[in-house]
Amino acid sequence: MVRSDSAGNGGDAMKEHCGVLAIYSMENRPVAERIVKGLAALQHRGQESWGIAVPGEPILKGLGLIGQGADANAKKILSFTSNRGIGHVRYSTRGRTTLENAHPLDIRGEFAIAQNGTIANTEDLESVVEKEFPILGSTTDTKLAGYRLLQHYRAEHDWTRAFHKLSKELSGSYSFVMITHDGEVLAARDEAGYRPLCLGYDPDTDTHIVASESCALTALHADLVRDVQPGELVSLTKDGLKITKFAAASRHYHCPFEYTYFGHPSSKIDDHYVYNARRKLGRVLARKYPFKADVVIPVPDSARPAALGYSEESGIPMEEGLMKDRYRRKGSLRSFIEPTAKSREEIVREIITIKPVVDGKDVIVVDDSIVRGTSSRNIVQSLRDAGAKKVYMVVTFPPIRHPCYMGIDFPTREELLANKADGETLNVTDLNSKVAREIGVDGLGYNDINGLSEGIGLGKDEMCFACVTGEYLGLKKDPVLRTREEMKA
Repeated sequence: MVRSDSAGNGGDAMKEHCGVLAIYSMENRPVAERIVKGLAALQHRGQESWGIAVPGEPILKGLGLIGQGADANAKKILSFTSNRGIGHVRYSTRGRTTLENAHPLDIRGEFAIAQNGTIANTEDLESVVEKEFPILGSTTDTKLAGYRLLQHYRAEHDWTRAFHKLSKELSGSYSFVMITHDGEVLAARDEAGYRPLCLGYDPDTDTHIVASESCALTALHADLVRDVQPGELVSLTKDGLKITKFAAASRHYHCPFEYTYFGHPSSKIDDHYVYNARRKLGRVLARKYPFKADVVIPVPDSARPAALGYSEESGIPMEEGLMKDRYRRKGSLRSFIEPTAKSREEIVREIITIKPVVDGKDVIVVDDSIVRGTSSRNIVQSLRDAGAKKVYMVVTFPPIRHPCYMGIDFPTREELLANKADGETLNVTDLNSKVAREIGVDGLGYNDINGLSEGIGLGKDEMCFACVTGEYLGLKKDPVLRTREEMKA
């Protein structure tokens, strides 16, 4: 079958996204080291593999973290003299964690391509691609889309027109970065705007940068110019920067999970700061669920700003009652974007309870989401073992009842606790009670779509809520439901 890949949850493993990066130095300075540094800033978006592509060199890839890979390949990376290149850190939603599936991917020597997102209708592309290229059976959704793009480019001899044709055929999410055999750097964001992509510039070195998030620009001492708008194609050549429009949609479908979990707190995504959104979401939850307690604690790390917001709004002090052990091998990794249940649970076990903070107290735990529930149960039990009298939990994201086909790894309904608890029937208030019993808390408060919109600052008609409602409004066709075994085959 065709495999798809794209790029967690602080307390309840899920996965998303990848990080993509493209750099072009107009002063002809080597960019390989800057690619490594930019990818390191995007490491939170994917921890399974990494890759770098520059003209005139084989694509360099490795499994694991970019920091470890860069150390092991330092001599090779330092030998790259090109003034342009692309990079990728991977988290898979479909397809196995293998070096073969790591991005960037070579497309017939014509270009290298890397993606953040998921193409949901790969079966529609197979028949038209396989007539010309014998690639099926051992490919990813990114490679399949890349080969189809190559077919369009050979017919059109123009990248904007080629992407225009491809966009009509793809159902799903994508932010692509590419580098062609003649050295042109391209970046494209789907017309629905599911996945973030931004444009930066370093005036000191006359360098253009495209990245999944603005935190990479900060790490590279570059300025955020603006978001790449949905349906835009960015082209970088020796003649400079050019932006064209290849597709448009009647509305956008930005992923709210970028704000509650995936995005770096320092990033600005679609003109809204992630940190501010999370902090405001905490305030929203405090008004919605005014639990009485002695202390507010976040599930590390993404829920910290939300816990601060809850504390500020409620007047209940916030303390660090849970901490990741960063001195262990997996201490700094994010459980949601680990590829297996075993590795996710290993990370959660390395969250340490600070006994003096919770012993003898009523505790409010703030988390970004509940997906499968296993991690939440473990955290609640550890707090009770440390002496907490009562444990409440509030969650910045609404109940997740449906699989995502736009780049997040909760692909089957049977995995989702909210679905197992009630399917479609209960409202949020009733579901709170049922899930509270499932994870062992004294009270639970899920956010809802209105609260999510208020906290983030985007209108409900600007975001995708398919995982909450089951309505895949942004896709061009209904997705083919697959089992986890099929998704990871």
